[in-house]
Amino acid sequence: MRHKHQRARIGYFTTEGHPHTHTHPPQSEGGNRCEESEPRHPNNNQTAPRARTHSGGAPEASLPCKASRRRRGEERAGTSSTGGRNHRHTAVICERRRGMKGLMRTPKHVFLWDKKHISFLNGQMKWQKKIFLALIVICTVSLLLHHGGHFTWNMEAFRFGCSHQYPGSKPKHTNIVFLKTHKTASTTMQNILFRFAERNNLMVALPVQACGHQFCYPRSFSSHFVHLHTLRPNLITNHMRFNKTALQRLMPNDTLYITILREPASMFESLFTYYSRHCMSFRRVPNGSLEAFLAEPFRYYRPQEVESMYARNTLTFDLGGDKDHPSKDLAYAQNFVAEVEKVFSLVMISEYFDESLILLRHLLSWDLEDILYVKLNMRTESSKKRLSPGLPEKIRAWNSIDTYLYEYFNASFWLKLSDLGLDCVAKEVQLLRQVQERLMRSCFGGKMPLPRPAAEIKNKDLRPWQPSDKVDIVGYDLPVNISHEAQEHCLKYIMPEISYTRILLHSQSLRHRRSYQNRPPQKSHILQHHMRTTLPRHSQVRLSQPAPSVAQSPDSGTESKSNVKRSEGTTKLGL
Repeated sequence: MRHKHQRARIGYFTTEGHPHTHTHPPQSEGGNRCEESEPRHPNNNQTAPRARTHSGGAPEASLPCKASRRRRGEERAGTSSTGGRNHRHTAVICERRRGMKGLMRTPKHVFLWDKKHISFLNGQMKWQKKIFLALIVICTVSLLLHHGGHFTWNMEAFRFGCSHQYPGSKPKHTNIVFLKTHKTASTTMQNILFRFAERNNLMVALPVQACGHQFCYPRSFSSHFVHLHTLRPNLITNHMRFNKTALQRLMPNDTLYITILREPASMFESLFTYYSRHCMSFRRVPNGSLEAFLAEPFRYYRPQEVESMYARNTLTFDLGGDKDHPSKDLAYAQNFVAEVEKVFSLVMISEYFDESLILLRHLLSWDLEDILYVKLNMRTESSKKRLSPGLPEKIRAWNSIDTYLYEYFNASFWLKLSDLGLDCVAKEVQLLRQVQERLMRSCFGGKMPLPRPAAEIKNKDLRPWQPSDKVDIVGYDLPVNISHEAQEHCLKYIMPEISYTRILLHSQSLRHRRSYQNRPPQKSHILQHHMRTTLPRHSQVRLSQPAPSVAQSPDSGTESKSNVKRSEGTTKLGL
């Protein structure tokens, strides 16, 4: 049953084009008449002018509905008293109680919007949305096919993990010192930093040619060891012996310090095998027996030898500490650990490399793409020695400061993971490994890569350095059937340290020369004078230290005995 006072809203436009609304007055029960509404003026309560009247009759809006229909029929037939004029500038609306809902009126036209019109327009909008979504899908698929299956993974995928930090919440941190320790998966971490620097157009501090690919290790780091073309760096990551004062002078004030540690027993076994031909403390041991060395370590160990740092407390030495401090002095170990903790914002743990990368990502506000990696500088299983029962305890006792260092930061490492949320970290680690598998399959023709001996790798730039004939360091070679774009994308992931350092130095030198040539003559002269005054003995470093020989270990920075004496005489240069 219809209600008496049912109202229908009518919207009309004035000659100024401003919309107004009003409501019909209630109709009587028998109100089957065509009445034109009487809109009120927006500024007062006066009634707006009614519809125009036709000659020879009353206003058309006041006619009954039947009379109105009859008059329109006469007009179409040309028999009406108005002479058959077609009054298109007016309209008569017979609004029934179950009729249309509204009326929009302009001075010349009146438009009716009923349910059919609205549903028709809604249907059109739905189809437009479907077409738009279909186009997006087609464009996305085409883009992925065009790029050969190489995806750019961003942190949107991490939303289900640690949801408290989203990409874009903070800018990426780019000023970083990574202290590259020995035999701790640090080469893989260095590769991550090299690729991050290239993607973000950052400057990486690299060694002068006289130092090889390391900062004249084992000497304490000095800014004089940095190549001129890589000054004002954002990152530094090649092997060095840590010198906080020199690094603080070189790097920006907001630089974050990061390093990585490894469990001392497994690390010492790796050091003993890797440097068996370079470290005299190891070469003296008959038959290269690790058991024999640990039975009488002072029989073979000489603290003053140039490479003795590989034979005892290597982590402590790399961090700038005293590797030969008496093990009974617990206070020294505690103070040293406290100093390391004060300087380094993150100490990664090699055994939990993926979890360390999640902490690194949150510390630096990086994306998933920034922490993808392929394992580098790995030994074959045949090159590894199993530790017999009792050996791990002897190794930890011999490397007591390293042991204290590792145990402390391993405990603090898990505290940081707990603060972030262990479930959150586990989800991100799972996602990291999934995306990493996709990356490796895309780089190696849909298959997981098989590490190869250096002799089987065709690309010379991808052959890892071999420390001796008793140790096999494996690498990778890209398949020939992948696209050129895929090769460029994947090549840097598997490039060894020495090759990458050389290529990076070449590209940064070209960048330096271009920027130097584009400077005005006056500024170039000032910069050149600044370089001469800040690095007065840089040329002396090149003359006093010959280039490393081919037999030199890339991780040790080994020099001949004569060169060692010369470097010891110029040690003040690095302080």
